Amino acid sequence: MEITFLGTGVAIPQKGRVQSGILLRLEEKPLLIDCGSGVLSRFPDAGVPHTEVDTVLLSHLHLDHVADLIPLVKANWLRGKTDMRVYGPEGTDDWFTQVIGAYEYFQDDVDVDIIELYPGKEFTPEGFDCEITCAAAVHSVPTLGYRITGEAGEIVYSGDTEPCRDIMDLAVEADLLIHECSFPAGTKVTNHTTPGTLAEILEDYNGEIGSICLTHFYPEMKGHEKEAVHRLRGYVEGEVIIAEDLMGLEL
Repeated sequence: MEITFLGTGVAIPQKGRVQSGILLRLEEKPLLIDCGSGVLSRFPDAGVPHTEVDTVLLSHLHLDHVADLIPLVKANWLRGKTDMRVYGPEGTDDWFTQVIGAYEYFQDDVDVDIIELYPGKEFTPEGFDCEITCAAAVHSVPTLGYRITGEAGEIVYSGDTEPCRDIMDLAVEADLLIHECSFPAGTKVTNHTTPGTLAEILEDYNGEIGSICLTHFYPEMKGHEKEAVHRLRGYVEGEVIIAEDLMGLEL
């Protein structure tokens, strides 16, 4: 399982970080998780043709996680690829129908299948040899975290969330937890995570989680990355990693 971070930022522009997007390669087939603004432009740098992507998994519908989905559909259409499957939480179908409806000149030429998911759902995406399990995150809109289990290992992606037991339970015995860490320790914030609030909940899991990779950084996190690693070291069995755009990991 190869993991490429296409975007590790948020809705506020930052040098070197575009909005959220992660590309998994499972048996050479790509699965895109979230597709925020700037993610599409990362494909050439990642060495992945955008036309290879026909399956997208959305954690939630905030713009910094979905803004490049319609551009991806159009870019594929311009190259003759018209089919796509999009998995996402409650509301994904209505959102997609409204947005694609603004582009009459190509909407009738594409075949995008929307599959809505819910907490506790287990499924295998069409064309993949893996199992995905969904859990509810704690955010301002319906948001799902995902556990992806393949032959090479298991990863969990939190989506945007406060630290919560549903996501942590999902991550028990996973090789890697990719968890948002939007703000530095000491920041008072809801719907998002800091190293301090993450450490508090990880303390209850006593090393049951393998490694953790932090992502989804607001500009306020700049310069506090080493503090975050130091704060969380010892709460997981493996490494504490700071995600960067175009960084690759392999299980």
